[in-house]
Amino acid sequence: MYEMTTDEVLAALEAGEELVLIDVREQEEIEAGHMEGIVHIPMGDIPNAVDSLKEHNKKYVIVCRSGSRSGNVTMYLRQFDIDAYNMIGGMLDWRGEVIY
Repeated sequence: MYEMTTDEVLAALEAGEELVLIDVREQEEIEAGHMEGIVHIPMGDIPNAVDSLKEHNKKYVIVCRSGSRSGNVTMYLRQFDIDAYNMIGGMLDWRGEVIY
C-alpha cells in the first residue's frame, strides 16, 4: 500500500521535501481545520482532476479526516500512474500546524 504516517509527512515537510498535499474533504471540513499549503479537491471532483495531476509529475499526499476516503482516492490515482500516498490517520492524527 502506498501510505505515509502523519509523522512521516510532517518530517518530510520539515526536511523540505516537495510534497503536494491534496485534501479531499468537503468544504465545511476544510473550514474546521486544515494543513497549511493544501490543494483542496473534494473527493467527488478527483476524476475531473486526474489529467492535471498527471501533468505535474509530483509526489502527492492525499489527506482526509481519518485516512479512509484518502485511501480510496490514493488507489484511484495510482491507476493512472500518479505518485500518490495516503496519509494514514488523517487529520485526526495530524500533529503539525492546523489552519482555521
